[in-house]
Amino acid sequence: MFLPDVEVHHLLATYGPLALALIVGLESMGLPLPGETALIAAAIWASSHGHSVVPVVVAAAAGAIIGDNIGYLIGREFGFRLLRRFGPKFGLTDGRIKLGQYLFMRHGGKVVFFGRFVAVLRALAAFLAGVNQMPWHTFLFANAAGAVLWASLVGGGAFTLGKGIQNVEGPIGVIGLCLAVRAVLAGAWFLRRHEADLQAEAERALPGPLRQIHERRSARG
Repeated sequence: MFLPDVEVHHLLATYGPLALALIVGLESMGLPLPGETALIAAAIWASSHGHSVVPVVVAAAAGAIIGDNIGYLIGREFGFRLLRRFGPKFGLTDGRIKLGQYLFMRHGGKVVFFGRFVAVLRALAAFLAGVNQMPWHTFLFANAAGAVLWASLVGGGAFTLGKGIQNVEGPIGVIGLCLAVRAVLAGAWFLRRHEADLQAEAERALPGPLRQIHERRSARG
């Protein structure tokens, strides 16, 4: 994160919900910004100053939805070419890229929805959805539902607990990070163990050379 907590609090105190929407939106586009920390800080500030939490939740949800849609468009327009050009340097072979297409075809909505609650995926899920040509209406529904639920749960919870959440935010953050790391490692282990089988399934579903999903749809049409 390249914004320290003191800067986050200064921006929120100066610009209010607009700053929150901007921070969350930029994080959703893929920048390493503390969107969830900003949401919690804004909700605590509203609670301690007698304000409603509704503008905080609306700003966070709007920032998440707008930022994710921009990230989706960037991934849709440029992501595939970037993967083909630079992917092999990071071990992303054509087979693995095709596997990603296959997994997003089957589970893309779940990745986008639940990705809002996982730190790493919160910044990458929209871009990956665009790269893998997830239908925009499906992406928008899953994205909006996840953004509204995330903003409501995190913002509403911080508002309800008020300043008391500052005493538990650190331990909760550590626990959340540990759970996220565990989930990522478990997913990586599963993919590594079953990668050959999954790639075979992907090849049956998407036969032939690696192409973008929309090119396959056009060829079938």
